[in-house]
Amino acid sequence: MDVNPRNWKWARKSHILLILSLFLLQNHLKVFVILVEANSSVHIVYLGQKKYEDPATTKRSHHEMLSNLLGSKEAAKSSILYSYRHGFSGFAARLTESQAEAISDFPGVVQVIPNRIHKLHTTRSWDFIGINRHSSKNLLTKSNMGKGIIIGVIDSGVWPESESFNDEGMAPIPSRWKGICQQGQLFNSTNCNKKLIGARWFIKGLRDQLKMPINESDMEYLSPRDAGGHGTHTASTATGYYVNKANYGGLATGLARGGAPLAHLAIYKACWQIGFGGCTDADVLKAIDKSIHDGVDILSLSLGDGIPLYSYVDHRDSVAIGSFHAVIKGITVVCSAGNDGPISQTIANTAPWVITIAATTIDRAFLTAITLGNNHTLWGQSMYTGKHNHGFTGLTYSERIAVDPNDDSAKDCQPGSLNATMAAGKIVLCFSQSPQPAIASASDSVLEAGGVGVIFAQLRDDGIQSCDLIPCIKVDYEVGTQILSYIRKARSPTAKLSFPRTVIGKWSSPRVASFSSRGPSSMSPAVLKPDIAAPGVDILAAVPPSYGSGFALKSGTSMACPHVSGIVALIKSAHPNWSPAAIRSALVTTASQVGTDGSGIAQDDPNHKAADPFDVGGGNVNPNKAVDPGLIYNISIGDYVEFLCSMGYSSASITTLTKTTIDCTKKGHFGLNLNLPSITIPNLRKTLTITRTVTNVGPVTSVYKVVVQAPHGITMTVTPQTLSFNVTTQILSFKVTFFSTSKLNGDYKFGSLTWKDGKHRVRIPIAVRAINFESFADL
Repeated sequence: MDVNPRNWKWARKSHILLILSLFLLQNHLKVFVILVEANSSVHIVYLGQKKYEDPATTKRSHHEMLSNLLGSKEAAKSSILYSYRHGFSGFAARLTESQAEAISDFPGVVQVIPNRIHKLHTTRSWDFIGINRHSSKNLLTKSNMGKGIIIGVIDSGVWPESESFNDEGMAPIPSRWKGICQQGQLFNSTNCNKKLIGARWFIKGLRDQLKMPINESDMEYLSPRDAGGHGTHTASTATGYYVNKANYGGLATGLARGGAPLAHLAIYKACWQIGFGGCTDADVLKAIDKSIHDGVDILSLSLGDGIPLYSYVDHRDSVAIGSFHAVIKGITVVCSAGNDGPISQTIANTAPWVITIAATTIDRAFLTAITLGNNHTLWGQSMYTGKHNHGFTGLTYSERIAVDPNDDSAKDCQPGSLNATMAAGKIVLCFSQSPQPAIASASDSVLEAGGVGVIFAQLRDDGIQSCDLIPCIKVDYEVGTQILSYIRKARSPTAKLSFPRTVIGKWSSPRVASFSSRGPSSMSPAVLKPDIAAPGVDILAAVPPSYGSGFALKSGTSMACPHVSGIVALIKSAHPNWSPAAIRSALVTTASQVGTDGSGIAQDDPNHKAADPFDVGGGNVNPNKAVDPGLIYNISIGDYVEFLCSMGYSSASITTLTKTTIDCTKKGHFGLNLNLPSITIPNLRKTLTITRTVTNVGPVTSVYKVVVQAPHGITMTVTPQTLSFNVTTQILSFKVTFFSTSKLNGDYKFGSLTWKDGKHRVRIPIAVRAINFESFADL
């Protein structure tokens, strides 16, 4: 033992210096880690089809790859958010840009992409499209109401206590089900039952995207429980059980149910109303991966990207890439088209392996009388279910009571634009100045200024928004102008606003909702999108009890999507061996192109322009015909691979995607010949021949003859013109030759090709754009 005081003093000083050095080093490392974390963000490292069947082995391989990049197992464990190991292989991890660039060169890595946020895109509707529980001849009965089918809904969660999710009359949970009822805030295993058989939640991707801690709050639940209502609404639309006397404040009263009342439901909460809200790629991909593992039959996704779209092998479109792996497993994926209409080329979810749904109206309205002081009655629509006893009340036009007469914001009653002294106690007429009318916002502005009611004139008729505190009535510009004329003529204009009442069957329907996104696809113009249309305006379905009655009316392609998901469950129950492509074909080829008045489906705008395939695809869904389509246009996974080759993607990328060796150089051009139940030719120069193949799923011995409606300015020739099926021949091909003599570059023209056997009418839509580039040489 050294007892020399000098040596001891030196040792003590050295010890203090060592501790100080370690402390500074530790803090330096902490600062370094903080800086690294601040500069890192979630990236998805996509590895394509699984290399190992064992999920645990796949997960270990992900950790090994990350360890090689980051230098240690601890760093890899800290970095990784999700390991995708069931439907496909890959992982989501926090990486700096340089790390993301480095790992992209690792063997087996197909693509490294940054995490992004996606947007979230009924009593009468089912009867309107022909699914009536009391009929013995419709699809609901033939399919036993979807018994035994499992629908997975990727959305904002579920309110499990809703009557729509009770399990009365439900069959036992299928033995093949591998899912769980994941616990969380105000949610545990007892919230699941024979109807709601599974629930999971995914938030790691959003948490990293927001760069802020996410704690339990009144605005959201850190669990599968739904706070906003979107997920509960879509889930109950697809597969809600029967609920008698469902209504929204007394409106739309009737029997509420989903499309497949006896189908089971699995919830995957990947969408949140935290921050700006939405659903990140990392969370959506993990939800799809888990749903494949759990054993769903159908996936319903009312969400998607906006313009510009990302390519299918670039993998920035998490819905496209995740759904590709789902379809490989035989899972039918149904997606919403988006709500950016009526502008063309705004369609989302354009991959050919998903079914993309547009939104249409049904034949129900909530009529509300507006009686003017001259005893003239005009009509609008309203969802106001509060109480008012105003009788005849002073009526004024918003411009007359503007805070600033030179500010146009008063026309549509924007916040702060109205003079409170002049608005007090009056009904205010507002005119929408925006393509996105905001009646609820106008109602708030009028209420703040002391007004007692709103009449809101708008161009578009896309469903109704609720106003809880004062009556608000939506009218079109014609009615709004009549009211304004009365205000200008009357010395003391007054009006009386009545309560709304539900009226059914008095309007021609369906019409295409103007918010419904339109084709053609900006990513793959030769793939017709949307595929089909379904009810999506003022749909009554379940919501959390914060809405009052536990049911609400909502509009959007988000509401149209689960209608088709429910119908797919019925078809799947009746035809369990049909592929996702066969089911899509059955829906498209049997769809309706006419409204309740016998005329063609129109768009819901002032011009009522006839709807075309870029608005509705094959038409409005007809479930009862879809179960017996006669012929189907089937597509194999190999066909989708050839389609990807035709789009110019590399053989290496597609090989990794499919776990099958592909040589695209030997496949040639295939895009136009993908066996879709439609034909779209973006650039027709003179002449072109297209091939399609049909499979007979009707009577074994059948003879079909073709009926052609050629697009204007185009000649169509079909060979052969008759298809004869027998015991030995159940699959036949035909060729369609298109010829254009146009000397001008035109827009798309539309037609159809229909095979008929006397009972079945198998129709596919056609869109052709003639291009004559040679004409530019003369300019």
